[in-house]
Amino acid sequence: MVNAAAARVANVSRELDIRGVSHSYEYRGAELPVLEDIDLRIRQGEFVALLGPSGCGKSTLLRLVAGLEPPSAGELVFEGAPISGPHPSRVIVLQDPTLFPWRKVAANVALGPEARGVLKRERARIDETLQLVGLANFADAYPHQLSGGMAQRVALARALVNDPELLILDEPLGRLDSLTRLTMQGEIVNLWRRAGFTVLLVTHDIEEALLMATRIVVLSERPASIKADIRIDKPYPRHRGDAELVARRQEILELLGFAAAW
Repeated sequence: MVNAAAARVANVSRELDIRGVSHSYEYRGAELPVLEDIDLRIRQGEFVALLGPSGCGKSTLLRLVAGLEPPSAGELVFEGAPISGPHPSRVIVLQDPTLFPWRKVAANVALGPEARGVLKRERARIDETLQLVGLANFADAYPHQLSGGMAQRVALARALVNDPELLILDEPLGRLDSLTRLTMQGEIVNLWRRAGFTVLLVTHDIEEALLMATRIVVLSERPASIKADIRIDKPYPRHRGDAELVARRQEILELLGFAAAW
């Protein structure tokens, strides 16, 4: 992991470019616009959080970045090449860990190397990644034996074992209890800082974005466009009572139309 992080730091040209991206779906025989002219550049090593109203298109944008479907208009470029499909360098982690219940923890983490035909060569990396997320002692456990937070750690390990350049997080902590969620926020930030990958996070939790991200991109109602791109220049760990973060929270609430409610 340390060598991979050093390699990323040495190559500062790696970035994600979202250029004039619009997207729509067919719904009841008509086009339903979801994204509208999104322009966003994310540099290597940044931690960017997307905030916006429910249903505005945040998760759709993640799907396009992951290469799960092409945009209706515009283009997405990663590391200088157009995104034309899924790739191990861009890995998505969802709200539901979606672990295979019949496979032990180590076997779930091994899915990526197994699919690429490099399982024997990367067996040590699987053990290393389990150690990284604090699950080395649970390699032989089954998913039903894990807590919600532990299951989400397995999902993170399954992504990290591929040594991604871009980790795409679609509300990965949304179903966890509040205390476990706080713990996992800190652990994800620590993993990101140690390994040096880029993070693109969707969350509905403003405080979560403020505590974790280096930038917060606020989206409008559907079809989503960018309302604000806010840089958070604060050291880690961060604290909810920090006056600057409290002010930023109010700013974001106003952008989302909820200032009067708080």
